[in-house]
Amino acid sequence: MLSAGNPFPNFSLPNQDGKTTKLSDFAGQWLVVYFYPKDDTPGCTIQGKSFTATKADFDAAGIKVIGVSADDVTSHRNFSHKFAFTIDLLSDTDSTLMKTLGIGQAEWKGIKFWERTTFVVDPKGVICKVYEKVNPEGHEKVLLADIEGMKAQAA
Repeated sequence: MLSAGNPFPNFSLPNQDGKTTKLSDFAGQWLVVYFYPKDDTPGCTIQGKSFTATKADFDAAGIKVIGVSADDVTSHRNFSHKFAFTIDLLSDTDSTLMKTLGIGQAEWKGIKFWERTTFVVDPKGVICKVYEKVNPEGHEKVLLADIEGMKAQAA
């Protein structure tokens, strides 16, 4: 898996509205890229709701947040609308970005899925921290606190 100090790979993926989103869209900004297993499942719903509930805190701290899974645009659109998410969800349907990053896979009841993993990317596009096998409960609060610490170190 790519780790702290590596550049985050360039990507160009559609969001829930079909709009292409690229890494370059976030140049000069802190970025949280969280990868989750599947739309409209319990843990993934908790994460989406939590990031939506704290979006103002992330915005105030100058941090952008995007979610990524292998689900398609239609699935993301339905998931976003169902829970009124205010964050973008990107579709990596061929899993190219997840494979490039080296995100692990797990299996549950015979179904393979990508493990819940979060990357913090600094304004220069470099990975600052990787969180593996993330517990969705309270993860957004951990990220806000950790990134504030990273910003202080970078200053």
